Amino acid sequence: MEKNEAICCDNVEVHEELVKIVSETMPEETELYDLAELFKVFGDSTRIRILFVLFEAEVCVCDLAAALHMTQSAISHQLRILKQNKLVKSRREGKSVFYSLADAHVRTIIAQGREHIEE
Repeated sequence: MEKNEAICCDNVEVHEELVKIVSETMPEETELYDLAELFKVFGDSTRIRILFVLFEAEVCVCDLAAALHMTQSAISHQLRILKQNKLVKSRREGKSVFYSLADAHVRTIIAQGREHIEE
């Protein structure tokens, strides 16, 4: 946007038909809130880094901590948030817990975000 480019209309004219279409298609406020909360989860670079590791393999907290040069405690905290938001899933094998992406949507969200910033 240019420095002097206007961000408001020069005169007030409401386009009622457009407003009606938007009003009819706008999701419920609770859905908008949930969507905003989901995107907040992607607002942390550590969580994004964890997701990138999980793109490649199912791993345990020890592996994540080593790969990202972080403590297991810090990784566990972020995994808890990712799991609560249904972005990762876990499975127990003996004394280890392995984490993986919850589904293909997670990969798609990240891929589209990368595509957007690279434009």
